[in-house]
Amino acid sequence: MNLLQRPLIAFERAVAAAWEGLDRPAVLARALLLMPLLFGALSLLYGQDDNWDLHNYHLYNPYALLNGKIGYDLAPGQWQSYFNPTIDLLYYGLNALLPAPAAGFVMGWLHGLNFVLLAAIGRQLMPSPSYRAALLLALAGSLGPGFISEIGNTMGDNLIALTVLGALLLLLRAWPQLMQGRAAAWRAVALAGLLAGLGTGLKLTNAMYALALCLALLGVPATFWLRFRLALVFGVGTLAGIGLSAGHWYWRMWQTFGNPLFPQFNNIFKSPLAATIGIGDTGWIPQGLKEKLLWPFIFTYNPKRVIEIPITQLIWPMLYLAGVALALRLLRDAILARRPAAPLARPAGLMLLFFGIAYLIWLNLFGIYRYLVPLELLAPLALWLAVQRLMAPAAGRQVAAWALLLATVAGWSGASWGHAGWARHATTVELPPLPAPAQNIVFTVHGDPPMSWLVPSFPRALAFVALGGGFPESPAYAAKAAAMMAARSGPFYVMLQAEGDDQKIWPAAQEVLGRYGMRFNPEDCLKYRAAVGSSAHPYQLCPVQPPRTGSK
Repeated sequence: MNLLQRPLIAFERAVAAAWEGLDRPAVLARALLLMPLLFGALSLLYGQDDNWDLHNYHLYNPYALLNGKIGYDLAPGQWQSYFNPTIDLLYYGLNALLPAPAAGFVMGWLHGLNFVLLAAIGRQLMPSPSYRAALLLALAGSLGPGFISEIGNTMGDNLIALTVLGALLLLLRAWPQLMQGRAAAWRAVALAGLLAGLGTGLKLTNAMYALALCLALLGVPATFWLRFRLALVFGVGTLAGIGLSAGHWYWRMWQTFGNPLFPQFNNIFKSPLAATIGIGDTGWIPQGLKEKLLWPFIFTYNPKRVIEIPITQLIWPMLYLAGVALALRLLRDAILARRPAAPLARPAGLMLLFFGIAYLIWLNLFGIYRYLVPLELLAPLALWLAVQRLMAPAAGRQVAAWALLLATVAGWSGASWGHAGWARHATTVELPPLPAPAQNIVFTVHGDPPMSWLVPSFPRALAFVALGGGFPESPAYAAKAAAMMAARSGPFYVMLQAEGDDQKIWPAAQEVLGRYGMRFNPEDCLKYRAAVGSSAHPYQLCPVQPPRTGSK
């Protein structure tokens, strides 16, 4: 043995010992405690959340709920002003109680709890006890580009994923009782439905996961009536969860606007304050059958088809191919009544069935990658289970391990939705003198960049009205704005961005205000400092000349 071989052999033994050491319950237990803390630290490393949606409604909506601004203002956060603000109360409250960096750490820690749930799901689905596999698959899932891009931020997808994974875990843990229809099964299914419903009420797009879980229960290998009752109990639990997390908001929207989902689905509810149209962002959905069949390959090659930020991922085409191969194999075995050499455990079948149904719903309703975060978290585990069924165990582990390693490494794009440096307060806003804010109105006239994040810093009595933005205005909306002006003595202002070319900003604002018979003198505009964290986002206020009598 020469001098070069000795360190190589020692290194190989150390790696082998470390690899074996991962397969211990104590190591997994420590990881369950440590990983959420690491995600909290990652949130600190990223910096203050400064994403577009935060500017638009994640700060305004909880402020409006807590300060009586629902119906007092008119859509300063565009049509998203009327999303259920319950989920945003968390971030709003953390920043009210803690320094901004501490609030960011807590958000990252909460998002990191998805790792804990993933590891628990993996432990339920491993064909043989493997702490190492559960740990590494949870880690691979938690390093997906969509999930990582939202660590510590307010967009809600990482937080809502906790309800999806939690509901799935409850069903998997109750599997033996599900098969026998015991009382414990009904409690678990009802609780899983309740959790899925809570997530749906907090973020309506989560409905696809609640529906997918409900339909997956119809695939449980039991009598038809047992399957039907399981799905029914889950559905009732889901409705109860929606009622708990969103019932108060839907009732408030119904009382205020005559539409519980205002202004969405206004083609059905016909609230006079919004145009009678359905609102939805359908531009991300694949076009035609060919695109739908090849969608994972298409959005892997061109991520801009499903997401606004640059990401790289490889796991979806791998998983798609494995899923198609598994479906064909199961179909062949069923037709030929052939007993598979590597049977798929039935709880794993439930998870994969849920996964496939949820993907198909997403494909046809949304096509937006952010809404796939719960499935992205589960994707490594799903690929692992599918490959184990397709191949002999030893070969399957090798192929799945290398595929997951490649997919995980490729997914580190470092893309995010926007961050700033940390400051003591999440936002700081310099205010103009407003001696009688109850007599004033501030108009906003452009939806991008959004301005409503500034509203919580102004006096509560000041009214904000968005004109010509993203809200589907109706004649009654314009009449409401005119009535608000008539009820106040003024002065009135228009709030504009102060970043960019004023010679483009001012004419665009004049054009929007002109539709309502108003105008302003650019020479009267005054600029003020404002920032999210350490990132400056100044704004300007310009006194508005109100419409003459008889003008629109």
